[in-house]
Amino acid sequence: MNLLIDTTGTPINGYAPDFELPGVDEEVHHLARYLEKFRAIAVIFMGNHCPYVQLYLNRLKEIQAEFQDRGVTLIGMNANDANQHPDDSFDNMKIFAANNQLNFPYIRDVAQDVAESFGASKTPEVFLLDQDGRLRYKGLIDDNPDDPGAVGVSYLRSAIDQLLNNQPVEPSSTEAIGCSVKWRE
Repeated sequence: MNLLIDTTGTPINGYAPDFELPGVDEEVHHLARYLEKFRAIAVIFMGNHCPYVQLYLNRLKEIQAEFQDRGVTLIGMNANDANQHPDDSFDNMKIFAANNQLNFPYIRDVAQDVAESFGASKTPEVFLLDQDGRLRYKGLIDDNPDDPGAVGVSYLRSAIDQLLNNQPVEPSSTEAIGCSVKWRE
């Protein structure tokens, strides 16, 4: 009996793809270095022009501020094709990061292979890694993009807390809502 199994992207508890990518800070960001320093890393696929990313930016900065002293970092990653969407060019990422005073790294996946390896499909979409580089949660930041005051479940905060407390992360995945990743044609 042949079962069709969806094998695109990193499965929960699978190892995330290593990456070495340029950041808006002019540094090269290497996942292996982050794994040496942090207990949890939340890679968030995002884009400069996506209205959902705009809605979540302040919440992401709050989560970074809340957890940075506990060995957690967020990493924003932009994999959108800048040829079709010039707003997402590396230069515009720098402007976006400065204008929005991002308190976490913002890096560029110009080849889109990291996004593909993770299985990213939306912006924003979260991939929470543990210290071993295993994917422990993927999906939504919380359950209400439009109104931070009406959030019932903060999935990312909850997943980080569970991970830091050595508990199983439940739920381990949710269906991300947002703009599509802008793939090269």
